[in-house]
Amino acid sequence: MDIKTILLLIPLLPLIGSAIAGLLRHQVGRSGAHSITILAVAGSFALSAVVAWQVFVNDLPVLNYSIYTWALIDGIRFEIGFLIDSLSSMMMVVVTFVSLMVHIYTIGYMKDDPGYQRFFAYINLFTFAMLMLVMANNFLQLFFGWEAVGLVSYLLIGFWFKKDSATKANLKAFLVNRAGDFGLLLGIAAVLMYMGTLDFAEAFAAAPGLTDSTISILGGMEWSVLTFICICLFIGAMGKSAQVPLHVWLPDSMEGPTPISALIHAATMVTAGIYMVARLSPMYELSLTALSFILIIGAVTALFMGLIGIVQNDIKRVVAYSTLSQLGYMTVALGASAYSVAIFHLMTHAFFKALLFLAAGSVIIAMHHKQDMQEMGGLFRKLPVTAVTAWIGSLALIGFPFFSGFYSKDLIIEAVKLVDRPGAGFAVFAVYAGVVITALYTFRMLYLTFHGPTRADAETFSHAQEPPWVVTLPLVLLAIPSLVIGYLTVEPLLFGGALSDAITVLAVHDPMIKLADKFHGPFEFALHGFVTPVFWLAMLGVAIATVVYLFKPALATVIKSRFHWLWSILDKKYGFDEFYQTVIAGGGMKLANLFSSKGDTMIIDGWLVNGSARVIDALSNRLRTVQTGVLYHYAFAMIIGLVALVFAFVLLR
Repeated sequence: MDIKTILLLIPLLPLIGSAIAGLLRHQVGRSGAHSITILAVAGSFALSAVVAWQVFVNDLPVLNYSIYTWALIDGIRFEIGFLIDSLSSMMMVVVTFVSLMVHIYTIGYMKDDPGYQRFFAYINLFTFAMLMLVMANNFLQLFFGWEAVGLVSYLLIGFWFKKDSATKANLKAFLVNRAGDFGLLLGIAAVLMYMGTLDFAEAFAAAPGLTDSTISILGGMEWSVLTFICICLFIGAMGKSAQVPLHVWLPDSMEGPTPISALIHAATMVTAGIYMVARLSPMYELSLTALSFILIIGAVTALFMGLIGIVQNDIKRVVAYSTLSQLGYMTVALGASAYSVAIFHLMTHAFFKALLFLAAGSVIIAMHHKQDMQEMGGLFRKLPVTAVTAWIGSLALIGFPFFSGFYSKDLIIEAVKLVDRPGAGFAVFAVYAGVVITALYTFRMLYLTFHGPTRADAETFSHAQEPPWVVTLPLVLLAIPSLVIGYLTVEPLLFGGALSDAITVLAVHDPMIKLADKFHGPFEFALHGFVTPVFWLAMLGVAIATVVYLFKPALATVIKSRFHWLWSILDKKYGFDEFYQTVIAGGGMKLANLFSSKGDTMIIDGWLVNGSARVIDALSNRLRTVQTGVLYHYAFAMIIGLVALVFAFVLLR
């Protein structure tokens, strides 16, 4: 089988599986739906692994080719094509592996759901959309995958459409992402306008020629064309990758079933924005303004979203706010020109975050779909496999040395310290503070869920038990890369040039050059990690959580009452939802009502439609008096008319 056939099959297998499971769901039944879709994703994963082996081991040259031309307009080609290099091949493996784990897990989690076949059809379609996005070689296909992922996420978040909260959550996700996608569309339009192409390679070649070009916007202000393009594209990334202030949809997406929470938050959708900026690194490197903007947005997200996680009691929402914070770390790395570290953290995060979400789902199953951690506790002895894997995912999340998250998270912090651009000082503070916060909310979740005395009612706790193997097997398989993937891949990916064919960094910006001098191997790096400030900050967060939530739980109530004002701010999520509801949605409604009452009712209906009718009615009433039906009246009118015509004729001569 040649490489191009393999590349076609990778996205088409999930698409075919989705079509069969969705359109023929009654014919194939429940077992048929999960068998077909799992085989489809397993096939995609196997083929993606083959491609990755060829790229990373056998040094397969970069493949950039068009499958077919969709349209040719004024010399501009709109094509569907694939770009296969180290970045896309790595993303393909991560997406398909995590998706495969989620598919297997879904058999146990959704076994009693009436929409069983529909759910498998959706997650297969979701995988297809994400693969089309990461394999794209042009902005058109990128936009197709981008919007397809958004559409399927709408269907999945609102999968339980009879729940009012689920339908509101999927509409919220859809609308917020449309706001970001408007920026993306503007950026793509600007690329087409100034570069005359949608192909990545051609756009990258044209970008240096635009370094001195400006565009007039906002009342005559002159902006660099490249800065305008990069910021517009990043606004799209802010929506998909849930950066402040377009982050509000992500926590509410927890209304969907847990498997899709893992898929959205770990390997697909939210990583799309991170991937896009890394893919477009040759353009972003030419705009320091855009990089500083990205750096500040990422730092704000990493710090302030992590703080909200401390006050959450819903186990899935704690993990959701953790995702927001970690996405902020990835964005900070992008803003620091450490694109390879951002992608590295994207990969490690995909494994341990999927693990934590699926572990949370395992707990929810055991607790009869209760999600409040205040009604849990002491579950370690009831759910040993879930608890151990959750510990592994948690240690990876806080960046404990030798775990996968340690390598990526510590290198982000080290890279940011070497950056000299606006916003770097705040970014350094944010990523250091985020270490304490991450450890605090992570161990708070572990202690409230698995340790200490149980707070569950006696019946629920007595019936709690480890879910079946289709739930626990994906946990174990995800725990393995959460342990070792960082150790095995940090050197080739970040210091061995494995991503150099896909990522471009100007030498003057590249923090990895300096970090390479300090890196002496993954073992030595992790060993040194035990004596760094980052480790002790993490241990500070662990110590606080241990004292407050394990040994002296009454302290939590005291702290909450003492700092109720701060707790209230965090509990209200800084008021973003209220602001959007009151100002954006409420203001929009008031503006719509104004246009309706003044524009539609008064001007259009009152003046133009009904007003013109009233004028005609009044004129007709006046003119009707002339139609008397008396012959001499008409004769008299004719004589008067004739006299008027003769008079006019004489005057005009």
